[in-house]
Amino acid sequence: MKKIIINIMLVLTIFACNDQLLEKQPLDMISDKDVWSDPALIDAYLAGVYHCMPFMLNESPGIFWVNSAEYNSSVAWVGPALVNELSDECQRNWLVNQNTARYDGIRISGGVLECWDYSYMAIRMLNDMIERLPDSPVANDIKTAKIAEARFLRAFNYFSLVKRYGGVPIIERVQQIDDPEDELYPARNSERDVYDFIISEMDAIEGDLNDVVSTGRPTNTAALALKCRAALYAGSIAQHGAVQLSGLLGFNASEAEAYYQKAYDAAQQVMTERKHSLYDADADKVENFKNVFLVKTEMNNPEPIWVVRHNDVDLLVSRGNGWGWDFLQAPAPHAWTAGNQSGVFLEMAESFEYVDGTPGKLDRDAVQQGVWTTGELWKDRDPRFYASIYTMNTPWKGGFVDWHKHLLQSNGNIIVDGGGANGFPILGTQTITEAYGATGFGIMKYLTESVDNMQSTRTNSPTDWQIFRYGEILLNYAEAAFELGKTGDALDAVNALRDRAGIEKLTSINREQIRNERKVELAFEGHRYWDLRRWRIAVAELNHKRSGIQYILDLASAGDGPDVTPDNRFKIVIEEAERQQPVFQEWNYYFPITQSRTGANPNLLENPDYR
Repeated sequence: MKKIIINIMLVLTIFACNDQLLEKQPLDMISDKDVWSDPALIDAYLAGVYHCMPFMLNESPGIFWVNSAEYNSSVAWVGPALVNELSDECQRNWLVNQNTARYDGIRISGGVLECWDYSYMAIRMLNDMIERLPDSPVANDIKTAKIAEARFLRAFNYFSLVKRYGGVPIIERVQQIDDPEDELYPARNSERDVYDFIISEMDAIEGDLNDVVSTGRPTNTAALALKCRAALYAGSIAQHGAVQLSGLLGFNASEAEAYYQKAYDAAQQVMTERKHSLYDADADKVENFKNVFLVKTEMNNPEPIWVVRHNDVDLLVSRGNGWGWDFLQAPAPHAWTAGNQSGVFLEMAESFEYVDGTPGKLDRDAVQQGVWTTGELWKDRDPRFYASIYTMNTPWKGGFVDWHKHLLQSNGNIIVDGGGANGFPILGTQTITEAYGATGFGIMKYLTESVDNMQSTRTNSPTDWQIFRYGEILLNYAEAAFELGKTGDALDAVNALRDRAGIEKLTSINREQIRNERKVELAFEGHRYWDLRRWRIAVAELNHKRSGIQYILDLASAGDGPDVTPDNRFKIVIEEAERQQPVFQEWNYYFPITQSRTGANPNLLENPDYR
């Protein structure tokens, strides 16, 4: 009887994780036996687990707004953009004055990209499922597939934990209130233990999952992708990190090669099985790269490996499965006179090379002399630049993004206030730039131009979020191959991506080229922050302010307003975009366990230097 009560409460807890699930029969009327005897109820149980894993959506603990108390801020974070804004890709344009980890560093109180509580809730439910399904009367093939899915999700939760906190307790069974104290208050396993557990779990379930990406469920290839990513992280931490806390954190440097080999082998298996490939259906290279993210798997997109599914039915108003990306990131017109949540830094824009393979860094002194059209300024860039970033005069909804700020007269004077001149206003339609001081760039990737952002409903984006895709597999393969001395393999993988993008192939390869290729190919997909951390270069890369660009409209070449067009010229001003100095300390390579958790469990050792 005790176990029945416990499991009814667990099922209730699952569905309490998110109140947006479809309405179902009251679960206090469903017996423990019913849950594990009915494939539909097993799927419902798993659906509850997924809803307790909101960090699947670009590491965000929320589809739009996030509870402010979790993030040590006076107002709420904007969820899915957060991990990008902690990196060197972009800054926040909304709520920019709040006290954030980017400018205060990560402190012992934590609250940054947390997943501890979510993950251990999900792990407990998954452990219960893994224990109970072997005795279920459902068909063996169903049991095998569902146990494999539960083990995959448990490993994914552990990967989310280990990349944040390092070593964490590995719990493989449901804890009971009368268990021994050392099981109720478990100590941390080592970081190596956790990575090894993830890899071994993916080996154990090989072949037991499905191969249908459009369901949003993990596939056999997703298991290889998780193994590949986890092994790559372990290899790079072994190579670039240090052993701490008597081996609780870090690896011996000699272990790097073995982990890189596991990453290489897993990526190679994905490549040779040919279940996935690069999306390359459109002749226009800009549209082609946009469609990597906009075309769904059921519409013949072979690139996604595991996705969070969405549709075009608004979540908040119509109880659909849309989400808030377009409302956050799209340029004006916008219901809140906003959009452009994440201001992309000029340095990020410059990371995109020219199509001939030459570096993309502007001659900053030269471009601030004279006046330029935007076509001249951004001519012949890697097509991924235009598909990933919008700026002044980017085509949008039948017009052009208008980011001009102030007006240049023929005598050299700049009009900075008043009613404007020649029919042109002082500011373009991207007025958020004036309110918060922005960068002159926004995120184009994942935007669906047909979405109506003049609604205040906020959650109507239909795009699927890609957790794993084939492009990342090629980059993982390239990095692992390079570190193993297989430079030819690394070169081939990177050139496959460059060829798809429409940019000159490389004739040789080095570590920095692989890292920059990863930076531009995976821009704004939630990878960059973790890459900087695992390569142990975040201290060097994150602790300085970055730049933005200001477009001052040249009235002499503009004609009559009010519309600004690609024919107009602009005086270019490059300026410091960030108002505060970013802070990333050496000890921030691991998040704190936090005082609340070490206080509740005396066997949890805090990470180094958090006080």
